[in-house]
Amino acid sequence: MAFSYRRAVAVAVVAAAAGAAPLAAQAPAAPQVTVGGLVYTQYVYQLKDTINHFNNFDITRAYVNILGRFAGGVTTRITPDIQRVGAGDNSLRLRLKYAFATYTPQGSALTFKAGLIHTPWLDWEEALWDYRMQGTMATDRAGYLSAADYGVGVDGKWMADKVNFQFTVVNGTFYSGTSAGAGKDAQARVSVRVLDTNDSSRVGGLRVTGYAGYGRALAGDRNRFIGMISYRSKEITLAGEAAVTQDGVLSATNGHVYSAFGVYKFPQAKAAIIARVDVLHRQAGAVDKQTRFIGGVSYQLSPNWRLLADWDYANYQTDILNAANDATRSQALFQTQFTF
Repeated sequence: MAFSYRRAVAVAVVAAAAGAAPLAAQAPAAPQVTVGGLVYTQYVYQLKDTINHFNNFDITRAYVNILGRFAGGVTTRITPDIQRVGAGDNSLRLRLKYAFATYTPQGSALTFKAGLIHTPWLDWEEALWDYRMQGTMATDRAGYLSAADYGVGVDGKWMADKVNFQFTVVNGTFYSGTSAGAGKDAQARVSVRVLDTNDSSRVGGLRVTGYAGYGRALAGDRNRFIGMISYRSKEITLAGEAAVTQDGVLSATNGHVYSAFGVYKFPQAKAAIIARVDVLHRQAGAVDKQTRFIGGVSYQLSPNWRLLADWDYANYQTDILNAANDATRSQALFQTQFTF
């Protein structure tokens, strides 16, 4: 009798476990929330400032990423950013850089998003360059593009990122401003990997990439067109781009931007060499052509901490503008990036 009783109990336990399994499978997955951060530090010495010998320690960027992953293909991101207040107050303040939700239907190659979102070009280009710690990209530094804006968008990728694209409709006034109500900007980027390398990421391989942005502002059209050819492997990055910008018919900001950059990572080592040349040529005669040269050596001290010693030099087409900017146009920098 005792044996039958024990067997009956065992059968009941197994049956209960079997019945609970489908219920557990039907229960929604618990939300996953992760928190991380990124900080850029800098020491700068103005090489041509022979009078004041300006040099300074600074934090050039710091933000916290709060990422959420939920059932049904929904994710979220909130990123508070740190910036200088300026205008007589040089302290640091907190602002919002990203705040958006995304939805990826099951089995779909498309991801839809809304809020304060990535714009199509700069996030992709910064991932290719991989040295945002040195400074902003050429079109960002010239004021033509921003990494984030308010709006909606869709990302897509096919064949293990052989083709990836992004399309957004945004205010067009960047995340530091709000729309004046005169219109919105439609922006799109498409990148195609035409040759594989040992880097299979969304920026890896030999790629042809194009970007187009069309918008309407109070001053007229606000258009951006960019073409790039890039090559990236685990050891080498090479890229060249050309951009055409238009802000109204006779705007002083209309112009061309050209940029070329390269990175060489020494095999079996933590060191790398970087080099970049940016050319900004605005159409208005009052703003002269500027050429910027960047070169340096980096060292990956640990997986979370990278060091960079570099030189940043700007040259203008005319001696008048060279003289006007002489104290600040040649800089020696020691910069670091750490994540947590």
